[in-house]
Amino acid sequence: MMETRLRRRQRLIFLLLSLLLLSTIVVGIGLGPASLSYDRLLPTLLGQGSFKEDFVLFSLRLPRIVITLLAGMALALSGSILQGITRNELADPGIIGINTGAGVAVAIFFLYFPVDVGSFIYGLPVAAFLGALVTAVAIYALSYVRNRGLQPIRLILTGVGFSMALSGIMVILISSTKREKVDFIAKWLAGNIWGTDWTFVYALLPWLLVLIPFTLYKANKLNLLALNEPVAIGVGISIEKERIQLLLTAVALAASAVSVTGGISFIGLMAPHIARALVGPRHQWFLPIALLIGGWLLVLADTIGRNIAGPDGVPAGIVVALIGAPYFIYLLLKK
Repeated sequence: MMETRLRRRQRLIFLLLSLLLLSTIVVGIGLGPASLSYDRLLPTLLGQGSFKEDFVLFSLRLPRIVITLLAGMALALSGSILQGITRNELADPGIIGINTGAGVAVAIFFLYFPVDVGSFIYGLPVAAFLGALVTAVAIYALSYVRNRGLQPIRLILTGVGFSMALSGIMVILISSTKREKVDFIAKWLAGNIWGTDWTFVYALLPWLLVLIPFTLYKANKLNLLALNEPVAIGVGISIEKERIQLLLTAVALAASAVSVTGGISFIGLMAPHIARALVGPRHQWFLPIALLIGGWLLVLADTIGRNIAGPDGVPAGIVVALIGAPYFIYLLLKK
C-alpha cells in the first residue's frame, strides 16, 4: 500500500516537473536579443516560419536549450551517484574537484593539441573524461583507508584540496598562453555555455544515451551501497567492483557535461537533495526526479543569465553558484 502511494506520488511529481521544464523551455525560447513571438512558436516548429524565425529557433535557441538540459541531467545524475557511493550528501562533481580536473584536461587539450574543429568537438568530452578520471582516482585512493573502507569526510576534504590545487594549475596555464585562448578558458571557468550548436548536442548525447540507462539499471546497487559496508557485503555485492563502475559512470557524466558547458557546480548537489525530499531515498524513485530537476535548474539558470545583463549576459555557472552556494552552507550547518 505504501509503495503504491509512493509510486503515484512519484508519477505526479514527475508530471508536474515535466510541465515546469516545458514551460521554462518555452519561455526561454521567446526571450533574448532576437525575440521569437510565442504565437509563432508552434508554426515555426511545424516548418511554417520565416527565415528569421527558423534561424532564431533552430540555430540559436533550441541547440543551447537542449545542451543545457542534457548537461543539467548529467550533472544531477553524477551527483546522485557520488552521494550514493560515498554515503556523503555533500558530494558533488564540482565541489570535490572532478569538474576542475576535467577543466585542466580541457585547457591542455585546447592549448597544446591543435586539431581541426570537427575532431576538437568530439575529442573534448574524451579529454575531459581522462582529466576527471585521473582526479577521481587520486581522490578515491587518498580517501580510502585499509580495513575501514572509503571515508566520506576525508573524500570531501581531499576533493576540495584537489580542486584548489588544480585551480592553481589552471591559472599557470592561463598566464602562459595567448590572449584569445585565455578568453575561451576564462569563459569555461565561469560556466559560460559555449557549445551552442547541434554539433555539440551530437557530441554529448551518446554519452547520456549509454550512461543514464546504466545508472537506472544500477539503482538497487546504489541503494545497498548507501547502507553501511557490512550490510552491503552481507547481501552479496562486491562493494569495490560496484563502486569503481559507478565512480567511472559519475566521472563520465560530469566530464561530458562540463566539456560543453564549462565549470558548473552545485547542480549535482542540489538536484539529488530536492529529489530525495520529494520522493524519498530509494534510488529507483528519486533518480528520474533528480534528472528532471537538474535539467530544469540549468535551463532556468541559463535563461536568467543570458537575459539579465548586457549583450553577453551572466554565465549560467555564476547564476547556479548564487543559488547553490547558500544551499551548500545550509547543508553544512544542518549536517
